[in-house]
Amino acid sequence: MFRRAQPALAIGAVALALSLAACGSGSGTGSAGGSSSGGKVKVGLITKTDTNPYFVKMKQGAEQAAKSANAELTTAAGKFDGDNAGQITALENMVAAGVKGVLITPNDSKAIVPAIAKARAKGVLVIALDTPPEPQSAVDALFATDNVKAGELIGAYAKAAMGGKPVKIATMDLAPGVSVGVQRHDGFVKGFGIDASDPSIVCSQDTGGDQAKGQTAMETCLQKAPDINLVYAINEPAALGAYTAVKAKGRENDVMIVAIDGGCTGVRAVKDGKIAATSQQYPLKMAADGVRAIAEYAKSGKKASGYTDTGVQLVTDEPQPGAASEDTGFGLENCWG
Repeated sequence: MFRRAQPALAIGAVALALSLAACGSGSGTGSAGGSSSGGKVKVGLITKTDTNPYFVKMKQGAEQAAKSANAELTTAAGKFDGDNAGQITALENMVAAGVKGVLITPNDSKAIVPAIAKARAKGVLVIALDTPPEPQSAVDALFATDNVKAGELIGAYAKAAMGGKPVKIATMDLAPGVSVGVQRHDGFVKGFGIDASDPSIVCSQDTGGDQAKGQTAMETCLQKAPDINLVYAINEPAALGAYTAVKAKGRENDVMIVAIDGGCTGVRAVKDGKIAATSQQYPLKMAADGVRAIAEYAKSGKKASGYTDTGVQLVTDEPQPGAASEDTGFGLENCWG
C-alpha cells in the first residue's frame, strides 16, 4: 500500500540500549514543550524492531507524514521482538528530549504501561500503533488493525474452503503477553465457528512471528499430529516457516495455510499457492495518521482519543462463498515490505 524511506541519524543515549534512528533536523534535543529550536513539532516513534518489514513500512509512513507536517521525527526500536526494556529506555529518552507525542507499538502490552503513564503525566500524547497496551486506556489513543476482525476473516475463509470436511488445526501463535497475538488467534477461532478448547485444534505453538521458529513449531506439531490439514499463522513469516515444514513432509498439497499481515512477500506466497489467504493490514496508514494526530495536538491542544480502525482486507486468489475478498493483484498494489 505504501513505501519510501529517508536517511537516519544515530541518537547517542538510546543507541546504547537499542537500535535507534532519527530523521529530521537533529537528534531530538531542543527546547521543551514539543518543539525544536526551528519550531518543528517533535514526534517520537518506537516500534517493536527495526528489521521486520512491517515496522520498516510503519517508519516510512511516519517519515512521510512528518515531512508533510513540518515535524521533527525521532525513531527507535527494540533490539528484538519482546524487548520491553529497550522500549522503556527509548520512551524515557524521547520524553527527556521534549517530544510532544510518542507513537509506540508495545513489545509487552502490560509491562510498558508504567512507562507510558509517566510520559503522559508530563503532558506527552501517547498513541499506540498496531498493538494495544493492557488496558487500552493506558494510552490516549489506538490506531490499529482490528486484529479480531482480521482473524475472523481468515477463520471464516478457512471454514468455507474446507467445505465441511473434518479438520485438524495447528495454530502458529505469537508469544505470551502480546495482545495482538491473542486477538488474532481468538478471531480465527471465532471466524471458524469453534471455541478455544475445541478438539479440532490439535497443536498450538508460539513462533514470535519468525519464519525459522514457525518452521520448528510446525515440525513439532507434525510430530504430534501428522494428519494436520489446516494451519493458522499469526503472520506470513510464521506461515512460510510452517509451509517449509509441511513441504518437507510432502504434504504441501493437502494442508491449507492461512495468515494475517499482507506484506508483499506474503501476498506473493498467496499468489504462488503456498498460503491460501491472508488478511492484509496497513502499517503506513497507522503511523501517518498518528503523526498527524500529534501535529494537531501541538497546534490546537486537541488530543486524539479512543480507537481508530485503520482497515483490513482478505486477500486470496481462491475466493469462497460468504468470504468477501480481493485478489493478489489488489494485494500486491497495497502491500508493504
